[in-house]
Amino acid sequence: MRVVILAGGLGTRLAEETEVKPKPMVEIGGRPILWHIMKQYAHYGFKDFLIALGYKGEVIKRYFLDYYTLNGSMTINLSDGSVNVREKECENWTVHLMDTGLHALTGGRLKRLESWLKDDTFMVTYGDGVSNINLQDLLKFHRSHRRLGTVSAVRPPARFGGLIFEGDLVAQFTEKPQVGQGWINGGFLVLEPEIFKYLKGDSSSLESDVLEHLAADGQLAAYRHYDFWQCMDTLRDVRLLESLWQSGKSPWKVWE
Repeated sequence: MRVVILAGGLGTRLAEETEVKPKPMVEIGGRPILWHIMKQYAHYGFKDFLIALGYKGEVIKRYFLDYYTLNGSMTINLSDGSVNVREKECENWTVHLMDTGLHALTGGRLKRLESWLKDDTFMVTYGDGVSNINLQDLLKFHRSHRRLGTVSAVRPPARFGGLIFEGDLVAQFTEKPQVGQGWINGGFLVLEPEIFKYLKGDSSSLESDVLEHLAADGQLAAYRHYDFWQCMDTLRDVRLLESLWQSGKSPWKVWE
């Protein structure tokens, strides 16, 4: 089963990092967040990736071109330029790096990949969010509901502590719970090829042109995920994810 990762947006809310690299290449623990997302999918057996490139896509291409060579030890013979790579620690992944346009919206990027996805169920997620969703359970849920799409519904962590009142008194104080802001689209979608009929071109949106129409047609299931999920929209989010990684308490690291 193929996995599409949308990695072409401008990342304007993270301009401190994205002036020189695309958002999926912002590092957590010395590795791009894109790598963390792919590690999660690979852990559950999904290792065939389509990376939908756009803004600064050449940075992502260069990363994967160098991945095999730069992971592990090497010996270089300077007289003839030969390189012997040893003790490699490479992933057993197939990575298709697909140019999907600089200005295409999320649905437009997906539409450009239709010929790669038209024959079977496929997965899609965004290149800026991590979670500990069990992706095999997600797929089983999708198949059991027999709909054209399944979205992973998550409850984002609140930015501020919450107060629960009894009259004029505070009955309970909750410190930044991962609840309270309602359910949102957390990415980690499973889709059927029939969804391409909702997409017309580069100006199509995955969210408004596909998910909204699927919901209206009774064809969108929601897999509720009650545990960890975190997007990386701002520098504050980057620092939070980095602190979790450095503490050894990174919930999305399901592969170990």
